[in-house]
Amino acid sequence: MKVLFISAVIVIIDQATKLLVKGINIPFLNLHSAGLTRGYPVPILGNFFNLTFVENPGIAFGISFGAKYKLLISIITLLASLALLIYLYINRKRELSLRISLAFILGGAFGNLIDRIFYGLIYGYAPLFYGKVVDFFDLKFLNFFIFNESFGHYVFNFADVSVTAGVILLLFTINKRKVESDVPASSIQHYLADNKE
Repeated sequence: MKVLFISAVIVIIDQATKLLVKGINIPFLNLHSAGLTRGYPVPILGNFFNLTFVENPGIAFGISFGAKYKLLISIITLLASLALLIYLYINRKRELSLRISLAFILGGAFGNLIDRIFYGLIYGYAPLFYGKVVDFFDLKFLNFFIFNESFGHYVFNFADVSVTAGVILLLFTINKRKVESDVPASSIQHYLADNKE
């Protein structure tokens, strides 16, 4: 279960960046950060990439289902994270790429889960499980409209990046396993026999 170290590092980086963006004040640790102004973009790469502090009541990449589903989303995320942790434990002896991909997904899920469970309470705007996720990476590309909905503008955080990277690695791992299982054993044996010295 050494890959859980990856998950822990992801959670630490995710929470540290969110606290810097949102702002935090812990006097006894002499820790103070004013954070970014909500909704005000700080340009990084022209109009393509900004840092913009927003709070997302929904799920990844600014997708929201409305306030009435907030508790349900928090509980589902908690249960899914626990299930993923159990699945990772069960598969602790499987190939490294599978375990790393699951560790990335788990770290990102727990990072956003902390926001949902505790941020409302910590920052005094909502009860336990009703917090909003802090997003700040603001990416704009290929803007287009479908059915009066705008696409191509995404605001996300480090946890979202981690989950996305984990899913991509997981798909590559599954595909590699499928390709390897599709190669007939006789082909491998003939190859090995032909390449003997």
